[in-house]
Amino acid sequence: MPEASTRQRPARKRLLNAAAELFYAHGVVGTGIDTITEHAGVARKSLYNNFSSKDELVLAYIQARHEEWLELYRARSRSAATAAERVLAIFDAYSDHANAAYIHGFRGCGLLNAAAELPAGSLGRDEVRKHKEEVEAILLRELSPLTDSEAAATLAEQLSFILEGAMSRAGLEGSSRRLTHARTMAATLVNAL
Repeated sequence: MPEASTRQRPARKRLLNAAAELFYAHGVVGTGIDTITEHAGVARKSLYNNFSSKDELVLAYIQARHEEWLELYRARSRSAATAAERVLAIFDAYSDHANAAYIHGFRGCGLLNAAAELPAGSLGRDEVRKHKEEVEAILLRELSPLTDSEAAATLAEQLSFILEGAMSRAGLEGSSRRLTHARTMAATLVNAL
């Protein structure tokens, strides 16, 4: 039994890596199971040994993207000395995402791109919503020491809107320039507290 589980882990990882690359480049709907298995170098049966359906693979992709972003944020946050710097670290993590090497170029937030293709009420869309809520909760947590709770909640929501708008425009333009501008706006708002 341990041998089978050891064999599955590399196949699972290859499938997730292939799905991440292909879903980001071509979309969730535009990427079929056969393309994913071929890109991963595994048999179709391996996919179904690791994921019960394409929906489950999409959900795993979204969860992995969320963890990737959290790690980008944690890395940026570790070097931040103040709450204000930790707020800006959130914007820096999004810029790091935008400046990563993508085979077919930067296309914006992979989570929002996936959510746009998924039906309302799907687990994948719910998972994307949870990610966006967590980003706003991180903003709130970092803003809380700087002002009262009502002002912190209002500014956290405003900054999340600025961030999402900048990310959307950055994806359309294929450049992190809008995220740099959003960071400057955020710094102005945070420094005014």
